[in-house]
Amino acid sequence: MTLEMLWFYLWGLLWAIYFVTDGFDLGVGMLLPVLGKDEVSKRTLYNATGPLWDGNEVWLITAGGVTFAAFPKTYAVMFSSFYVALTLLLVALIIRGISLEYRSKVESAGWKKLCDVCQFAGSGLIALLVGVAFANIFRGLPIEDGIFKGSFFGLLNPYGICGGVFFITIFLLHGALWLMIRTDGQLHEKARKLASVLWIAVLAVTVAFLIYSYIETNLYANYLETPGLFVIPLAAVGALIACRVFIGQNTAWKAWFASAVFIMACTFFCIVGLFPNMLPSSIDPAANSITYTAAASSPLTLKVMLGVVLLFIPLVLIYQIWAYTLFSKKVETEQLIY
Repeated sequence: MTLEMLWFYLWGLLWAIYFVTDGFDLGVGMLLPVLGKDEVSKRTLYNATGPLWDGNEVWLITAGGVTFAAFPKTYAVMFSSFYVALTLLLVALIIRGISLEYRSKVESAGWKKLCDVCQFAGSGLIALLVGVAFANIFRGLPIEDGIFKGSFFGLLNPYGICGGVFFITIFLLHGALWLMIRTDGQLHEKARKLASVLWIAVLAVTVAFLIYSYIETNLYANYLETPGLFVIPLAAVGALIACRVFIGQNTAWKAWFASAVFIMACTFFCIVGLFPNMLPSSIDPAANSITYTAAASSPLTLKVMLGVVLLFIPLVLIYQIWAYTLFSKKVETEQLIY
């Protein structure tokens, strides 16, 4: 495996970690109108993710930073192509962060209602935009000579919307499972029942997205050429089935971990399907697609970055495991902060 290829898969891994970590708190935010029926339940939902959400979003910055440093051409084309979408994503991140951190700072029913709306809308918009963006990458962008020839509204094609719905659905399930971990009593039971329903939705949307991907993308080419790679989607299927079993057994942590494995496997199914492209072009793909080799930085840059990653990423993971363990206990009403 070459250094460039290693970084290609590390790039995919960082996005997968972001989807797993930030996915559940985005899901909790989207579930606010469903499970937050009174002030106590709303504050419980906020407290379920409050100590962790900002740390989770560090992985988004890390994935973007690695794209910039390891694959500058991919970064340039990707971020210019999704300029409007990324601006909306930034706005959604801002209003979501403000609504979470400042909701409890003002004793006003109107202010709290506004924060709840922003929390729901911001979480949903982030999930939708990320799903639409990556679905369009899988489908192929109208890139010619490294220049994006499309428009923002062109990204809102049926397959792109399907990708957005797919991300929203899996994040909703991931969030419901996290609430199973952090809540008890009636709220826990509501989250468990909702997770059972959302699991069916995830199954249906996943099947639809896979079929649609076969029609609209070239993601299956590598798998058909090397059938052994089908172990990746099979791992996703096994994780999704395990998730349903653990929901039925009311073992929240196991169900959440199964959901995390499912998200990771789905991400790598797409990353392996993209290889060797990072940004496939829908305009003469052979001439205009951006491959990982063409987009990569110099070998020295990649070597230095690899040393930094091998030193600091394990430290970050250890910290997050500690944080998740620390805040894995049930949220108690008398200790509500947010």
